[in-house]
Amino acid sequence: MSTASVSLRPGAVLADLLPASRTRDAALVLGGAALMGLAAQISVHVPGLVVPVTGQTFAALLVGTALGARRGFLSLALYTLVGMAGVPWFAGGTAGAGGATFGYVLGMLLASTLVGALARRGADRSVLRTAAAMTAGSLVVYAVGVPYLALATGMSFSKALAVGMVPFLIGDALKAALAMGLLPAAWKLAGRRG
Repeated sequence: MSTASVSLRPGAVLADLLPASRTRDAALVLGGAALMGLAAQISVHVPGLVVPVTGQTFAALLVGTALGARRGFLSLALYTLVGMAGVPWFAGGTAGAGGATFGYVLGMLLASTLVGALARRGADRSVLRTAAAMTAGSLVVYAVGVPYLALATGMSFSKALAVGMVPFLIGDALKAALAMGLLPAAWKLAGRRG
């Protein structure tokens, strides 16, 4: 099957442009987990905030969109389980479950799955649909991360929103803008090569 026929097939994601095999899928899942581990090391602690600024959210949404829901979920599940087992590849080289920011990791797992499912429906092929998918994914991260932050630290929900979501909205918009340029462009490039 040619690249062009795969790219035009409904339900395809970018990873489906590669020749299909179990080895491909395993490599993509491992690569997605590794990308998450690397993105987590891009970590800046801002005074007054419990949650650091990282590259994780962008990586999680990119992994889910490029790999699809199943492989995206498996990548993030592998990343999460390995980090829980003690590999120091969560934000800032931390490991383990139960920290104040662990809810964001769980939210990214769900968000990756969601944007992967949306990508299978073509959400990564136009600028506006990519923006909607990235927004939905970010909302899922916050829907899990912010309440977890409030529970783990004992702060009020409004305080958790103020320190665990609001300061990150501009960065999320920039990440969405980057995805809005990258993903549809990748599909156009793949279509030209097919």
